[in-house]
Amino acid sequence: MTRLTWFFDLDNTLHDASHRIFGTIDRSMNDWLIANLAVDEAEANRLRRDYWLRYGATLLGLVKHHAVDAHAFLRETHAFAETPDLATLVRAERGLGDLFRHLPGKKVLLTNAPTHYAHRVLKEIGLVHHVRRRYAIEQMRVHGHYRPKPSRAMLRALLAKEKVRPGRAILVEDSAANLKSARAVGMRTILVTGFTPYGGHQRGPNKFRPPYADLRVESITQLNRRRRFLR
Repeated sequence: MTRLTWFFDLDNTLHDASHRIFGTIDRSMNDWLIANLAVDEAEANRLRRDYWLRYGATLLGLVKHHAVDAHAFLRETHAFAETPDLATLVRAERGLGDLFRHLPGKKVLLTNAPTHYAHRVLKEIGLVHHVRRRYAIEQMRVHGHYRPKPSRAMLRALLAKEKVRPGRAILVEDSAANLKSARAVGMRTILVTGFTPYGGHQRGPNKFRPPYADLRVESITQLNRRRRFLR
């Protein structure tokens, strides 16, 4: 049987980005918008969140409506990832390296974050040597246009590039919209609820599994105990 290919999201899936990372990114993006679009704090906050909700990434709205330099925006708003401060911001569970060593199949990173940030976070959480295949937002293009998650066209193109049938691909995510798109193109899906995402999945005893998720876990460290997904 063809081996599985695991596509892992990064923020609030492999580490707890809600702890301090998301707040840092939000502040950095707001500062960039204030400086480059000549808006006030309230408008910067509105644009950042509105574009994220509408397009899946703030960057897409800025490119579409303001013709910003995508690479400059990503580099400058995630510049903190290149500093020693990153270590104080990242919080992740122990045992991730052991999980990835024993989880059968190919592991691929699939994140709407920029490449340099993703690399540094993987290094901080001990997975930089376990996830060799990585797709960050810079690589998510279809016909020359940015198409990050939840783009179905991008997911289909990615599956073709990786030469994996949808039924042998699993997306592990905290985002409902991204999981719904993955399910629509035939991928298997796992919802991670142990962190507090923008979407508001609750912690604790609520074990509801939404229809777009084949499996619901609070932590990816639980995957080794879910043997039906390892076949």
